[in-house]
Amino acid sequence: MTTLYGIKNCDTIKKARHWLETRQIPYEFHDYRQQGLDKRWLQEVAQRIDWQLLLNTRGTTFRQLADEQKAALDQDKAILLMCQYPAMIKRPLLEHQGQYHLGFKADHYESLFDAK
Repeated sequence: MTTLYGIKNCDTIKKARHWLETRQIPYEFHDYRQQGLDKRWLQEVAQRIDWQLLLNTRGTTFRQLADEQKAALDQDKAILLMCQYPAMIKRPLLEHQGQYHLGFKADHYESLFDAK
């Protein structure tokens, strides 16, 4: 099963969902804010996708953190922050055929789903 992870109000999530739906590709949507996050799941994802790529340091949520929270950032600390503030996870995160893919680019999705 294909699962799209993110936050429903995110514009990039909306684009990814629209892309999947117009091609009638079945998927589940997991909204971090409504359905929550599991720390162990996030640790597993961080083993497959570098946690530094997973963490959105450009977003408002990260920039608004106290300097102490951003200091000496490592994988464990980043995972705790992402669990506490799911908006800090780059979006969308797509799980397809046992692999995780970060971000949305139509040509990348086309290659994953062999859909044009």
